[in-house]
Amino acid sequence: MTELRFPDNFLWGAATAAYQIEGAARDDGRGKSIWDTFSHTPGRVYAGHTGDVACDHYHRYADDIAMMAELGLQAYRFSTSWPRIQPDGTGPVNPRGLDFYDRLTDAVLGRGIDPIITLYHWDLPQNLEDRGGWTNRDTAEHFAIYAAAVYARLGDRIGTWTTLNEPWCSAYLGYGNGVHAPGVQDPGAAFSAVHHLLLAHGLATQALRAGGAGRVGITLNPADVRPADPNSTADAAAARLVDGLHNRIFLDPLLIGGYPDDVREHVARIVEPTFVQDDDEKIIAAPIDLLGINYYAPTYVAGRPDGAGGGGAYPGTEGAVQFLAPVGPLTDMGWMIEPAGLTRLLERIATDYPAVPLLITENGAAFPDKAATDVTSPVQDTDRIAYLDGHLRAAHAAIARGVDLRGYLVWSLLDNFEWAEGYRKRFGIVHVDYLTQRRTPKSSARWYQEVISRNGL
Repeated sequence: MTELRFPDNFLWGAATAAYQIEGAARDDGRGKSIWDTFSHTPGRVYAGHTGDVACDHYHRYADDIAMMAELGLQAYRFSTSWPRIQPDGTGPVNPRGLDFYDRLTDAVLGRGIDPIITLYHWDLPQNLEDRGGWTNRDTAEHFAIYAAAVYARLGDRIGTWTTLNEPWCSAYLGYGNGVHAPGVQDPGAAFSAVHHLLLAHGLATQALRAGGAGRVGITLNPADVRPADPNSTADAAAARLVDGLHNRIFLDPLLIGGYPDDVREHVARIVEPTFVQDDDEKIIAAPIDLLGINYYAPTYVAGRPDGAGGGGAYPGTEGAVQFLAPVGPLTDMGWMIEPAGLTRLLERIATDYPAVPLLITENGAAFPDKAATDVTSPVQDTDRIAYLDGHLRAAHAAIARGVDLRGYLVWSLLDNFEWAEGYRKRFGIVHVDYLTQRRTPKSSARWYQEVISRNGL
């Protein structure tokens, strides 16, 4: 293959999320989150797994950061746990919770790694969910207060702030089809959650700017939505609908200033959007400095009068849209592997929303990794290396075509709690033995280390 070099100052790193790795679920005054409740509810998570211990990063962070440095990571994207900092989601902060992120930030900086913070990666305080969660407008206002509190403590050392991770998942999987916490199945609630999450981002952006933040963004998981037959009018209409529900419902209000008309009309057929108030869209459209892109797989759809639709994950598509089954090769999640989808997606966003620089904040794959008999030997995860190599080449192709892509963060540093899949799906470039908490870099970690050292492939 052709040798490729990435631009000077291209940022290489890895990403994690608090509930997936920290553990210490009841330590130092941490409150309960919706994922604590959800994972402890029988039947919600594979084999009854929970994040109570996870990777025990709360106690092992220093060793984990030393390993990041040894691998040559230049950036570490982590999330703060809202219930660790505000146990009930409101009121005074828990100083012990902020103390942890203070230590974590200093340890990351001490190893010469750039910390990138995400303020919300799905672990809403349960107390706020009891009041309606993301269907309640007050939650957005509480989020801005929480964001200001975290910035007041860490803003002198952290330069890049992202508000939300994948609000599509929080809204549609949490309140639409209920496969994620809090497990609600209500299409109207899903759309209300979409709006209040976006409003939370806007209000938090205002709060961060008021505190002095210089670089603020948000992370989305936009989809490369493709019609099954490009020449079919029905398939093109299906792709347009799904693109509206997955992409434009977030991107347009964030980067253009308002919801697209066709999406408004679709939502109004399902629920009266009284939750959208005057000036909300102006707040949501607060200028951002960076758009995080999480990409894993493309989405192919067809327009069929008997289509199975996307269930609650795409409210209103039932009976009109068929989501095509992925074709091989697949990851262990059953996701299609198509690196070209990343190139198309990056180009599309850069064309339609050209004002904001992009950062790949997550990209990676789960495979059925098996630990070596010799614990000092790496897991030979050649499938993951092939996946990452293909997607980095796709990212490079987008850069070559003019996309302003600033960096790449692999998902994930560690094998971890994979939400409703529990611990049976492994995304890490570092293997975790959950019984002993032993960390062993996989062959993909050593491969990535070489990519970083040469700034290319």
